[in-house]
Amino acid sequence: MSDDRAGSLHVFFALLSGVLFGLGLAISGMIDPGKVLAFLDVAGAWDPTLATVMGGALAVTVPAFRGVLRRRQPWFAPGFVLPTRTDLEPQLLLGAAVFGIGWGLGGLCPGPAIAALVTGNTFVYVFVAAMLAGFVLHDLVVQRAPPSSTARGGTR
Repeated sequence: MSDDRAGSLHVFFALLSGVLFGLGLAISGMIDPGKVLAFLDVAGAWDPTLATVMGGALAVTVPAFRGVLRRRQPWFAPGFVLPTRTDLEPQLLLGAAVFGIGWGLGGLCPGPAIAALVTGNTFVYVFVAAMLAGFVLHDLVVQRAPPSSTARGGTR
């Protein structure tokens, strides 16, 4: 297969995967901040319906992931890109905390926020703008930080 054809197929299947992911988020209600916040409100008016979404995702992903990793390489990419680090660094813990706090306050995280752009909800546009500003701010801070000697990931 030529490199151009492989690249085109890679882009097509990446786009298809993104569309399917977004549809799944929309159908399951994950793009509704109110529903997500109700799920996270375990001490109040808890809405457990998103637990079925997570359970369904695990029921499909766990066996499929094991099967996929038996392959030498993906169908349309030169290799798998998997995390190789097993330690916890302060930046990871801080990032996870900020992510969780943001998700709990706003009811959205990046994937559902991007999928929710089609709803026309002003809150979603504000959230995505703030998220993009955070990405830019992070890049500015990281570029000024001293270089790290640790690897970010690896291929198999």
